[in-house]
Amino acid sequence: MLSRTDSDGPTPPDGGTSALLRVRVAVVLTGIVAVLSVVTGIVNIGATGMSGPLAPFVPEVVARTAGFTGAMTGFLMLLSVYGLRRGYHVAWYSAALLLPLTGLQGLAQSSLLSFPLVVLSALAMPVVVLNRQYFDRAVELSLAQLASLAAVLGVHLYGTVGTYALREEFDRVDTVLDAFYFTLVTASTVGYGDITASSQIGRLFSMSVLLTGVASFGVALGTLLGPLIEARLATALGNMTDKQLDLLENHYIVTGYGDLTEPILESLGGNDAVVVVDDPEDAKRLRDHGHEVVTADPSDEEPLQRLHIERARGLIVATNNDAEDAMVTLTARELNPGLRIVAAATDRENVRKLKRAGADAVLSPAVLGGHLLVESVFGDDDPERVLNELLGEGDAGG
Repeated sequence: MLSRTDSDGPTPPDGGTSALLRVRVAVVLTGIVAVLSVVTGIVNIGATGMSGPLAPFVPEVVARTAGFTGAMTGFLMLLSVYGLRRGYHVAWYSAALLLPLTGLQGLAQSSLLSFPLVVLSALAMPVVVLNRQYFDRAVELSLAQLASLAAVLGVHLYGTVGTYALREEFDRVDTVLDAFYFTLVTASTVGYGDITASSQIGRLFSMSVLLTGVASFGVALGTLLGPLIEARLATALGNMTDKQLDLLENHYIVTGYGDLTEPILESLGGNDAVVVVDDPEDAKRLRDHGHEVVTADPSDEEPLQRLHIERARGLIVATNNDAEDAMVTLTARELNPGLRIVAAATDRENVRKLKRAGADAVLSPAVLGGHLLVESVFGDDDPERVLNELLGEGDAGG
């Protein structure tokens, strides 16, 4: 997806479909690099020799270490790919940091198998960097989620510092890495048993790490994964079955949730209309009011295809985010070039840009309301005439 924020963000590029293609290339390239990093890392961990052009210059221990860290980097990059797919800005930072790292790790592995990894990392870096402005969605964490993350980090810091300070009370704890390793296996309840407490003080400290670690991890699991599980349940338990979706025809699709969503649905009245929203709370609110809702990202192709956009009568795009509206419009126009698309621009300067994105008609509620108020002051109480006038001016100026 392209630029998308929960607040006012940059407007979409004038390039339209070409911009959407560039962003998809960035995501796909990063995904390929992530998979290659995992595969080559695992292969090179168990390699018995080095065969690359840098083999004479790279110590074997460095190559094997690079294989291990390369596999870990690949797994982290898979998370970045998911974030890029959702348009998160933090995912862009993560990818921009990890891509050069994967390239360096590929060089350090000094293997012929790592050559494609180095080349694709070099190709992906400029593609990701040049498309930075399209990944601007902020990650919003609640106070409880931030507190749970802080608790997990705090427990590991407490365990590492405490274990190292009490290293005389433990067998085989000599370095900070040993202390961190002991804290990790204890707090996670894995407990390999290769490092054990040799005194009562060490045992008491180990129990404190175990109890606080399990408690913090349990709380973090609930607060961080709870909203994701709820979102999945909201998607699965929506008020439309697959059979109902298959029967949709000559219907209206309304995307996103904003100030105009419910008035639009009320105006449609008996006409078949389905709303696509990505926030489970908004979906629940609409379902409680008796509207048909699908919980999904409206700028993705999959939910629009599930709603049979090829058979839809029209698409109404009216969130409070012009950038998101533009992405929805681009995706919908690509799926159904003949579809009637009407969009509402929060900022009047984005009217032309939404039209270039593919909207057939774009209205600015603020401008429309201002015109109606002024005309009413001068004694013209015919809103339909004013609306037709504005639409005619907009078409002319589009």
